[in-house]
Amino acid sequence: MNSHRININYAKALFTLATDTGQVEQVVNDMRLILSVCNENRHISLLMGNPTLPFDKKKGILHAIFASHICQTTLIFLDFVVKKKRSINLKGISQAFIDLYRTDRGIVPSDITTRQSISQESLNAIRQKIEDYTEKTAEVSLHIDERILGGFIIEFDNNMYDARIKSKIDKLRFEFAKNDYESKL
Repeated sequence: MNSHRININYAKALFTLATDTGQVEQVVNDMRLILSVCNENRHISLLMGNPTLPFDKKKGILHAIFASHICQTTLIFLDFVVKKKRSINLKGISQAFIDLYRTDRGIVPSDITTRQSISQESLNAIRQKIEDYTEKTAEVSLHIDERILGGFIIEFDNNMYDARIKSKIDKLRFEFAKNDYESKL
């Protein structure tokens, strides 16, 4: 079974459990914490992927890191994942769970990339436009990229709106390269 399918199956199982116990909000916060720890600390992923490390050591590491920060349901699930030898998929399972949560709640993740920070009212206006377009709740995250000369990029729901100055210049360059106005004698 491929890794993507494993991640989705385990995430669905946890989502069903969290829904049945009424702990979806708490578990999604736990999964966000686990994902952020895995993203920030590469050693966790390496340890979980190490086949020579015994299961009780992996379980102990996860308990030491997360036991005081996550609910009992999530902790039991982590034990189950380690027992089933899927601890290497912890990051993917966390991301798949968050994606399931967003789909269930009608939330569309949106990324706005600009050269500098934008005002809260501009951010709210963009959020409202995305929500009007998708008819879903927009979860907006702002990214700063110094390489952008000016303008912005908005990515959401497999769509991208590129309003950078560089892309407009490239578009003009392409139009001038066609040179429709010069005679081709």
